[in-house]
Amino acid sequence: MYFSIIYIPLVGAFFGLLAALFIGSFSTHKAGTVFAMISLGIGELVAASSLIFDSFFGGEAGVSGDRTFGPPFFGVEFFQDVEIYYLAAVWVFIATLFMYLFTQTPAGRMANAVRDNPERAEFVGYSARKIRYISFCASGFFAGIAGGLFALNYEFITEENVNAVTSGRVLLMAYIGGLGYFIGPIIGAVILTLMNSLLSNYSELWMLYLGIMFVLTVLFLPRGFAGFIMMHQIAWTRGKLSSLVIPYLITGIPSLLFLMACVAMIEMSHTEEEVFHYLWMELNPSSIATWLITLFIACSSFYAVRLLLPQLNDTWEEVNTIPEKGNHE
Repeated sequence: MYFSIIYIPLVGAFFGLLAALFIGSFSTHKAGTVFAMISLGIGELVAASSLIFDSFFGGEAGVSGDRTFGPPFFGVEFFQDVEIYYLAAVWVFIATLFMYLFTQTPAGRMANAVRDNPERAEFVGYSARKIRYISFCASGFFAGIAGGLFALNYEFITEENVNAVTSGRVLLMAYIGGLGYFIGPIIGAVILTLMNSLLSNYSELWMLYLGIMFVLTVLFLPRGFAGFIMMHQIAWTRGKLSSLVIPYLITGIPSLLFLMACVAMIEMSHTEEEVFHYLWMELNPSSIATWLITLFIACSSFYAVRLLLPQLNDTWEEVNTIPEKGNHE
């Protein structure tokens, strides 16, 4: 007896939970870097096993499936990609809702406490190891849902989908979006997906730009894009958020020009074409004048940003400083 493919994510969630129950039983005894290394080692073990045990994992050929094999669900046979899209959208909404509800449970709140200060959590009577284990199992459950949706979308799984590169991509999503914020990994996933699906159509160096963005995020946005958004909470509460619009625009325009000039120089150094099409312009990579003009735009816009940043910082401090009691704005 066959069942509809809409239940595939639940099957993935079940096996993801089983794997998390087993792996977490020994990996959650450690935390921090040691836990990360154990997780990385297990991931590499699975990736290597997918090439060694051909009878189960399919080797280099991978494992394929057919999402049209099961019975239709209320007349929907999932032949078209748009039907899979809406199925995935529903499951993503359900999973996101339950993940948020988990963060509101005592276990979810204690997970934040263990993350921030495990010693204090132990002091008040909670087992940091048990909290990590519960969180790890919940992560395995929801990761299984994601794996089921991935299988439905691509109908093909190989070693590339379970190796360290894939794990690193997920970590990039979380870090760029913002660790410690529920919406952070979602923002990071959207950014990386857009870069993968859109930017890769225009440039072969999109992975280089991803690395540059990650470095810039670490240097200037250590709390990620979600953290940057939450930094405006005080200004929003005080009704002063509009005061930042003009400084952001004034500083953002030369920043954008600097970014565009740097990208143009990187692309010109990589291309082998005589005429390079960049945005609405046609650039000649072999022309010294083109390089000098691009370099001048980059240097002048960078200098303008340096001049405008103090004004932006002053405005930022003004709108985000809570006045002391008894003082009037």
